Amino acid sequence: MNPLEKVTTGMTAEKLVTVTSEMTVGHVVPGMPEVYGTPMMILHMEMAAGSAVQPFLHAGHVSVGMMVNIRHLAATAVGRTVRATARVVAIDARSVLFEVEAWDGSRKIGDGTHRRGVVNVAEFERRFGVTRPTAEMAPDRTQQARSQFRAF
Repeated sequence: MNPLEKVTTGMTAEKLVTVTSEMTVGHVVPGMPEVYGTPMMILHMEMAAGSAVQPFLHAGHVSVGMMVNIRHLAATAVGRTVRATARVVAIDARSVLFEVEAWDGSRKIGDGTHRRGVVNVAEFERRFGVTRPTAEMAPDRTQQARSQFRAF
């Protein structure tokens, strides 16, 4: 059973966020500018990439970040809307490679590549000794996560 059998090149998704003060580098590092931080941009790119393929993975499987190669090209102020996009460009036996970009309006603020591996959640958690309280496992978190994204 190949969990990536329904994933194809060209699949895309985006994540829209409004930059808040909590997303700025200055929020985390005193004395730094109050602009959209690179780690947050990468997180939003990763979220877009994950949402591009999640609906097509086998039940019980998710994609996890493995590699990022990102350039942060321009600063973005609090209150601006950022659109992070991801497009599948290659698939191998256990991972997917994405081209990712981030935009502030018509201005590109970041780009690069991101690779995600596909894992069976139960096996992955068992392997690494992950335990959770039973109450956390009750809601369908995959469905909740999917509702936050818009694939196109």
